Amino acid sequence: MPFATASDGTRLWVEEAGVGTPIVFVHEFGGDHRAWEPQMNFFARRHRCVTFAARGYPPSDVPSAVDAYSQAIAVTDILAVMDHLAIEKAHVVGLSMGGFATAHFGLVAPERALSLVIAGAGYGAEKQFEDYFRGVSLDVADNFEKKTARVFAETYALGASRVQFENKDPRGWRAFADRLAEHSDLGAANTMRGVQARRPSLYDLEAEFAKMPVPTLVMVGDEDDHCLQPGIFLKKTIPACGLAVLPKTGHTLNIEEPELFNAHLREFIAMVEAGRWLPRDPRAIASQIMKTE
Repeated sequence: MPFATASDGTRLWVEEAGVGTPIVFVHEFGGDHRAWEPQMNFFARRHRCVTFAARGYPPSDVPSAVDAYSQAIAVTDILAVMDHLAIEKAHVVGLSMGGFATAHFGLVAPERALSLVIAGAGYGAEKQFEDYFRGVSLDVADNFEKKTARVFAETYALGASRVQFENKDPRGWRAFADRLAEHSDLGAANTMRGVQARRPSLYDLEAEFAKMPVPTLVMVGDEDDHCLQPGIFLKKTIPACGLAVLPKTGHTLNIEEPELFNAHLREFIAMVEAGRWLPRDPRAIASQIMKTE
């Protein structure tokens, strides 16, 4: 069956390909399940690859109540997809909104994660920009609702961290913008109001991340300004965490630089499965402290 059923009865569209160790891909706000095609095509050669449309993104259901959308619900939806497919553990890979969900997945259900890839996550997390981000999120919700996705997509797709994609790959960017224009007006608005505008800052979860045992890779583009510092924060806080910074790259990492994204992801998964992705050696930390004193 192509639909998984979430705990509240919402149906989630699921696609999978390949066999092997499972990888679950979780999409961003501006994309949908189709944005993972470069990864589904590549990794399905050796892995069981799964992607799904988040609630509010057709062909998944679009709940009408904003309270049906939240950061916590986004995590339980990943679990619902895994349970539907009888997947006990998986490598979980998320971008932006999906990256936040992936980070929270590691806190809520670490026993279900073989590893985590948190890509392009951090916008709105910086404490000094929290109020600004929440206001922008509510404005974006209003624009999707009043102007419609078909009209507002052209503006949203040209955000400061997405023009790099257009400059490098106009054809790829055009496909991204066209998919964005197909989003549900209601689903986009409710996602902005229920998930983006209400989610806690990553910095408020420092103590929890410091205890998270899951091997983690943070990926960020060096021109994705509001994700750089949160990415470094996660790198320094999560015990077994690496950081990959993609040069001259914006927010839409996996489709803006698919070959580089896939190369980092492939190497990371290989190291995790070989047992080589270890927590940072406390001796290295102590040595660094001594050098700065």
